[in-house]
Amino acid sequence: MGRTNPTFRDFLQTFRSQWQPFRRGLRRQDKPHFDRLFEHAESHADAAGYMNATDPEVAIILSMLLAQEREIRELRTQLDEAQR
Repeated sequence: MGRTNPTFRDFLQTFRSQWQPFRRGLRRQDKPHFDRLFEHAESHADAAGYMNATDPEVAIILSMLLAQEREIRELRTQLDEAQR
């Protein structure tokens, strides 16, 4: 039996391609941050693919937010330890 939906990774690549005009319009210093957001989404592709959502854009955004939340928590922990 074949898949009826494209894989999440395929959708993510298509979604990223659709946002390339936006990326081109960004300032040089913002482009690496834009790219990093998609790296965050790629790092959670297994979980998002497991979900097999009808609207994978939400999974992309949630993956980006989850990675940022994890990074914020790690930085707060480091800051708290440094202040002790």
